[in-house]
Amino acid sequence: MSKVYTTEQLIQILRSERQACLKGNRLKLAVTVSGNPVIDQFIRTDGLQQFTAYQDFKATIHEYQNEHQVSGIVWREVTVKGKILRYPEVDAQLIALPSDIEILIAAKNSILEFWNEVTVGMDLYLSFSHGKQHRQIEKNDVDRIGQRTEWTSLSKCENTNFLEVILQLGWGKPEEACYKRGFPTSGSECIHAVNPGNRPIG
Repeated sequence: MSKVYTTEQLIQILRSERQACLKGNRLKLAVTVSGNPVIDQFIRTDGLQQFTAYQDFKATIHEYQNEHQVSGIVWREVTVKGKILRYPEVDAQLIALPSDIEILIAAKNSILEFWNEVTVGMDLYLSFSHGKQHRQIEKNDVDRIGQRTEWTSLSKCENTNFLEVILQLGWGKPEEACYKRGFPTSGSECIHAVNPGNRPIG
């Protein structure tokens, strides 16, 4: 029986392949920019060929995940204001299996409780236009969005003078939720909490 790769091994394989593609060691030569050979001879296609080679490889890894039921879940730990939370998240390069979605759904309430504790007194902003713009909202707005979503994720930006805690409220497949690729079946909203007087940067 052949060995099945673990989640961590698949992440490492993808990381190595991505580096190989970025260095130009992997190209999908059949890729053209416009499809017109006269125009394409004057346009550099290296970046597109590198990107496409990696996307094809990543799709193969996703097929492997489904075939061998290899989870896309990684466990993260975040510390905010001295409080620590360990929570599940789907790695950005992998896909979520149906069982992974169940794990994310089960963790939603503990993530929201942590978020509510550590963001007391902070200003809240909803991001839109792919995160380029932010509109200030109230806590009850976050609660309303939270009731409509299936899973959550956290991240933070912090230095000595600044703290931003970002809550992603999502539904559907996490790998399709970013950038509205799978909208409306998959998607997410991001809420940014910052200290009063600051604006989100993440």
